[in-house]
Amino acid sequence: QVQLVESGGGLVQAGGSLMLSCTASGGIFSAIRMAWYRQAPGKQREFVAVISVAGTTHYAESVKDRFTVSGDVTKNTVYLQMNGLKPEDTAVYFCNAPSPLSTMRPLFAWGQGTQVTVSS
Repeated sequence: QVQLVESGGGLVQAGGSLMLSCTASGGIFSAIRMAWYRQAPGKQREFVAVISVAGTTHYAESVKDRFTVSGDVTKNTVYLQMNGLKPEDTAVYFCNAPSPLSTMRPLFAWGQGTQVTVSS
């Protein structure tokens, strides 16, 4: 059973930056694409960014040009660098491996996530 652990969240002022990390057991990052998601209070979980095994990235329009997803296979870790944070970025952030059929269908159980709070 793959376990996902997210970290790096916190409280930051609007315009600030944070870097989130996601580590996984089982050395999976070298074999499958990984994605970041977020869930704001009272809202459904939404896609944020994805990185393929080859390093190709894709972002939600709401975070494009502000967030950068990257990975380090040697550390079995995926990162999300978040710059220019806005209050609407406030959410719990999760990582997972999306199904080949749908980005919103995860392959593994969700981790506990990491809380990001952006104050105005």
